[in-house]
Amino acid sequence: MILRIAYLVCALALAVAPSAAMAQTPPSSADLNSYTGLFNAAAQGDVARIQALLAAKADPNARDGQGRTPLHIAAFGSHYHSVRALVSGGGDINLLENDRYDVITIAAVKDDEYMVKVAIELGGNPKAITSRYDGTALIAAAHLGHDGVVRTLIAAGAPLDHINNLHWTALMESVVLGNGGPRHVATAKALVDAGANKTLADRNGVTPLQHARQRDYKAMIDVLQ
Repeated sequence: MILRIAYLVCALALAVAPSAAMAQTPPSSADLNSYTGLFNAAAQGDVARIQALLAAKADPNARDGQGRTPLHIAAFGSHYHSVRALVSGGGDINLLENDRYDVITIAAVKDDEYMVKVAIELGGNPKAITSRYDGTALIAAAHLGHDGVVRTLIAAGAPLDHINNLHWTALMESVVLGNGGPRHVATAKALVDAGANKTLADRNGVTPLQHARQRDYKAMIDVLQ
């Protein structure tokens, strides 16, 4: 009975909790149309123009109205060579925009595994605390079942058991914000195989396994038992 009450409380919290993915603010069409200079070049993935503008002393860490730098814009557009050019010209790969997302977390939410790898190679920090939820790129990727990104972040040393301000770990989010499908199961398995703590409960004391049982996620239960 106690477990059932705790589950209902958690379900109510899930109903009102915003999605980590929805919190990101990619540039709108109006933003893209208004961009000039380095922002426009980053949005277009125009490496030659980025290099020319940087040579002319354009600021690689300038901000738009949402606090996004040209690097954030290039990451949203999956412009890998542009990201490399911007970092080479002094862009800070670890800066956060207004919603507190860095390049790695933007790429994690986009399921852009290659951009995650590029950002880490260029000095991106897979351990960074990002988003308004005080989470990590690993938690954001686990939430969405982006299992390839999860494995890449694990290999880069992302913290397995970080608890965000919703009191959820990456493993917890792979269950409570997942759908029990193959990619979320693969995500949970990658986390468990890497040593994630299966016993860390939410703020109501409900563990990932108990959540999986409540949802009848059979494959997830097999991973977590």
